[in-house]
Amino acid sequence: MGNPNYEKYLNDPEELIEEMIDGFVKSHEDRIKQVSERSVAKKEAPIEGKVGVVSGGGSGHLPAFMGYIGDGALDAVAVGDIFSSPSVDHIYAAIKAADGGKGVICCIGNFSGDIMNFEMASEMAEEEGIDVKTVIINDDVASAPKEKMKNRRGVAGEVIIWKLAGAMAEKGYSLDEIKETAERALFNTRSMGVAHKPCIMPTNGEPSFELAEGEMEIGVGHHGEPGIRREMMKTNDEITADLLNIVLEDLPYKKGDEVVVLINGLGSTSRLEMYISYRKVYNMLQEKGIKIFKNYIGEFFTSQEMAGYSITLTKVDDELKELFAADCDAVGFTCL
Repeated sequence: MGNPNYEKYLNDPEELIEEMIDGFVKSHEDRIKQVSERSVAKKEAPIEGKVGVVSGGGSGHLPAFMGYIGDGALDAVAVGDIFSSPSVDHIYAAIKAADGGKGVICCIGNFSGDIMNFEMASEMAEEEGIDVKTVIINDDVASAPKEKMKNRRGVAGEVIIWKLAGAMAEKGYSLDEIKETAERALFNTRSMGVAHKPCIMPTNGEPSFELAEGEMEIGVGHHGEPGIRREMMKTNDEITADLLNIVLEDLPYKKGDEVVVLINGLGSTSRLEMYISYRKVYNMLQEKGIKIFKNYIGEFFTSQEMAGYSITLTKVDDELKELFAADCDAVGFTCL
């Protein structure tokens, strides 16, 4: 047994990922199966004749990644240590578990370790005749300028792409069609976040980053990566307006556009605060002549107990609206 972490309700910190997965699978044993030490899949996977949808990444983001396994969402995922990439072998196991003969689409965040390990696992799968394609999600406006979009991180926009890819797979889209449509949706998706308190790393009890009292980080990443600036806390309306304006200007979104809005709590931000933020987003978009097709408010992609939130917008057309409206019943999230 390792040393106790007095900031977390844990046993041995070295076993926390395996214990979390074990508890997750046991709590959804009618719908979920474990396919390797650190990969899980829908119980009925692989589903013959359907493109498999796979994702994965570091632990510490629940309900991502495992919570998005379900009908109209992901078929299998692989997870790593806290904020660390899953291994090649576990990703390979997830791809194998999702392959129903029509190929597998991997939808992952733009992090070097994830990309490298998914590439190697995909090569292993392709050697066995599995057609694998990848969508690399890079919606975080703060992490790189627009002219270097390929360098941007994946944040809450990953949830958007999982939902759309899952809906397309259920509707019988081909592998190429899913990749093309997901990348079109991704191009029209932007996110921006803020945090004023870090999460505590469970393996050592240390904060993921440090801020002075009363200070916040605009553009913070899900792992505590630095944003675009630090400043003192303001009112909710002021912060939300700042985040939303940065998002709006980046695409840019304009009068007459129709969008999906996602307000994502990073772990310890209350719904009270998030609804106040959504109120400001709603009012600002209405003033700009931008119509909200659908909204999602809650914890979708957390950073353990980080205190903060992010705003994601996706500009939609008729096809994307149909996909957003499609049923989705993931084990950890049922209204997306």
